[in-house]
Amino acid sequence: MQQDQTGSKSYLLTIVMVAVLGGLLFGYDTAVISGAEKGLQAFFLGASDFTYTDAWHGFTCASALIGCIIGSGLSGYFASNWGRKNSLIFAGLMFFVSALGSMNPEFLFYEYGVPSFSLLITFNIYRVIGGIGVGLASAICPMYIAEVAPSNIRGTLVSWNQFAIIFGQLVVYFVNFVILGNNVNPVIESLKILNPDEAAWTISTGWRYMFGSEAVPAGLFALLICLVPETPRYLVMVGKDSKALAVLQRINGAQEGQSILNDIKNTITEKTERLFTYGWLVIFIGIMLSVFQQAVGINAVLYYAPRIFGDMGMTNPMVNTVVMGVVNILFTLVAIFTVEKWGRKPLLITGSIGMAIGAFGVAITFGNPSLSIACMMSIMVYSASFMMSWGPICWVLIAEIFPNTIRGKAVAIAVAFQWIFNWIVSSTFVPMFNMTLGDDKDFGHWFTYGLYGIICVLAAVFVWRLVPETKGKTLEEMSSLWKKN
Repeated sequence: MQQDQTGSKSYLLTIVMVAVLGGLLFGYDTAVISGAEKGLQAFFLGASDFTYTDAWHGFTCASALIGCIIGSGLSGYFASNWGRKNSLIFAGLMFFVSALGSMNPEFLFYEYGVPSFSLLITFNIYRVIGGIGVGLASAICPMYIAEVAPSNIRGTLVSWNQFAIIFGQLVVYFVNFVILGNNVNPVIESLKILNPDEAAWTISTGWRYMFGSEAVPAGLFALLICLVPETPRYLVMVGKDSKALAVLQRINGAQEGQSILNDIKNTITEKTERLFTYGWLVIFIGIMLSVFQQAVGINAVLYYAPRIFGDMGMTNPMVNTVVMGVVNILFTLVAIFTVEKWGRKPLLITGSIGMAIGAFGVAITFGNPSLSIACMMSIMVYSASFMMSWGPICWVLIAEIFPNTIRGKAVAIAVAFQWIFNWIVSSTFVPMFNMTLGDDKDFGHWFTYGLYGIICVLAAVFVWRLVPETKGKTLEEMSSLWKKN
C-alpha cells in the first residue's frame, strides 16, 4: 500500500493541471486584444452616430481590466463563501459568455455588422464580464494550487499557473496569427483607414473569430473544474474535516495527511479573523508585490506587442510577437525549475535587475533605425527577466505569505491592486509613449521605458529590504512568521 503512505503524485498533478487552465484563460483573455485591436478599431471607426476616438479605443482595449478589478475585489467573498472550486466554475462561465458575446455583440439586440455607440457599450460589457472571470481566476487559481500542494513543491506548482498564463498568451498570439492568415490588418492614421479594401475581412470578421476562439478553452475549463475536489483548507474552515482528510491523505499519504490536517485545525481557530490581526506589514508587502509586478510596465509590452514591433520597423510584427511569446515560455520554465532551489527573493532581485537593463536599453535605442536589433533584444531581455521572476514568483508569494484565516480577504486586496495598476499602466502607455517635447518626437519613448527601468530598480530594493523568504515553509507556519513581526 505504498500509495497510502506516500500519496498519489498523479492525482495531485491532475488536479493542479485542471486548476492551471484558469491561468491559461487568464493569459488568453488578456492578450487576445493584441491581435484583434486594429480590426476592432477600424470596425467602430465606421460608426455614423459617434466618432471612435483614440480615447475610446484605449478604453475599449482596457475595458476587460475593469472587470478584472471587480472580479479580484470580489474574489475574497467568493472564495470564502462559495469555496475555491465553485468560484472557479463561475469564472469559467464568465469566460465562456464573454467569448461568445465579444464575437457577436449584436446578438438579439442589434443589426449584425452595423457599428454604433450602443453596440460599443454592449461589446465593452461583454469584455468586462470576461474580465470578472480573469479577476476571479487570477486570485483563486494560485490560492487553490497553494492550498492543495505539499510545502516542498508548492512554489513549483504555483509557478505552473504563471506558465499557463504565458502559454495562454502564446496560444492566442498564434491563434490570432492563424486567423489573420493571408489577410492584413488595417493601417490607421489620424482616425482614417488607409487600406479599407485589402483589410475588409479583418475589419468585418477577423476580430470576431479572435475573440470567439476563447470559447473552446473556456468551456473545457468550466467542465473539468467540476471534477476536482475542494481544497482541504477550505473544507476544514466549513467543518468538513473528513472530506479534507480524504483529500490530504490521497495527496500526501495517510500519516502525513493526518499531520497536515492537525496543523490546519490548529491555525484555523477562527473563520473570520480581522484583516490586520497579523499587523499591517504583511498586507502592505502583499499589495506592493502586486503594484510592482504591474508598475514595471510589462503588460504594456504584452498587450501592445504587435504595435510596438511595427513602430520599431519590423517587417512582420505578428511573427515577432510569437517569437517573444516563445521566449517568455522558456524563461518562465527557468523560474519553475529554480524557485525551490534558489528561493523567491533571489529570483525577484535578479529579475528586477535584468528588467532594468532591458528597459533602459529600449529607452536608449528605440527610434534609431540602425539600432533596431539592439532595441528588439532589449525588449526580449526585459520580457524574459520578468518571466523568470516577477511573473510567476509574485503569484507564489501572494498565494503563500498570508496566514490561513485572512488569506481569502488579503489575496483579494492584493490582486485587486494588481489589476488597478495593470489598468493604469495599460491605459497610460500609449499617451506616454506618444509624448513629444518640442522637436523631440522620441521623448515619449525614452521617458516611458526610462520610467519603467527606474521602477524596476525600486522593486529590487523593496524585495531586498522587506520581503521575507518563504521557501520550504508550510502555509500554517505563516501565522507564526507574522506573529513574530
